[in-house]
Amino acid sequence: MPELQNVALDMILASAATAIQQRGQFHLVLAGGDTPRAIYKQLRAAHTDWSAWYIYFGDERCVPPTDPRRNSVMADEAWLDYVEIPADQLYTIPGELGADLAACEYAQTLNAVGMFDLTLLGLGEDGHTASLFPGREWGIESDSPDALAVLDAPKPPAQRVSLSAARLSRSRQVIFLVSGESKRDAVARWRAGENIPPRAIAPEKGVDVLIESVLLKDL
Repeated sequence: MPELQNVALDMILASAATAIQQRGQFHLVLAGGDTPRAIYKQLRAAHTDWSAWYIYFGDERCVPPTDPRRNSVMADEAWLDYVEIPADQLYTIPGELGADLAACEYAQTLNAVGMFDLTLLGLGEDGHTASLFPGREWGIESDSPDALAVLDAPKPPAQRVSLSAARLSRSRQVIFLVSGESKRDAVARWRAGENIPPRAIAPEKGVDVLIESVLLKDL
C-alpha cells in the first residue's frame, strides 16, 4: 500500500497547487477509512498554503461529535489538528443532530459552494462508497439534494449522512482509494460493470481509481 499512498499524496498536492494557482482556493472532500487515514498522516508534512484549503466530508455517521467512529474525528487526529487550515474552512457534517436534520443543514452549507476541486472516495466490501449503499437511494438525479439522510445503513450505525452521487460528481477530480484483500470481490463486481454505487459517480472528466495491485491479480 505505500506506493498507493505516495501516488495519492502526489495527486492531492498537485490538485491543490493547481487550484490555488488558478482560483486561490482548494476545495477538498475527504473520505473515511484506513487507506485515507494513512494518506492524511502524510499530509501533515506537506508544504502548501493551508490557508487556501477548504475541507468537506463525503459522509458521516450520526454519532456524538467526539465519537471515534466519526470521519471528522479520524481526520482531525490523523492530520487536521496538525496543520493551520482556518477553523471556519473546516465543514464537518453535524451528524449528532440525526440524519434528517444533519443532511438538511449540510445541504444548506453546500449551497454556497461551487464545484469541488478534488473528492476522495473509498470502496467498501459490499460495494458502497461514502454512505451510498447498494440497494439504497444514491441521489443520482441532477436535482437530487446535495446531502442525503441515510436511515437504514446495512452496517452500524444505521443513521448516516452522505453527499449524493450527483453532488460528489460535481468535482473537477475524483480519486477512489482502494486497498485491502477484503475489497477483492467489490473490485471484481465494479470491473465487471455491476451497478454498484461507485458507478453513479460521474464527473465530467471521469474518475481516477488507485487500487492496490494485489487486488487485480486473477481478475
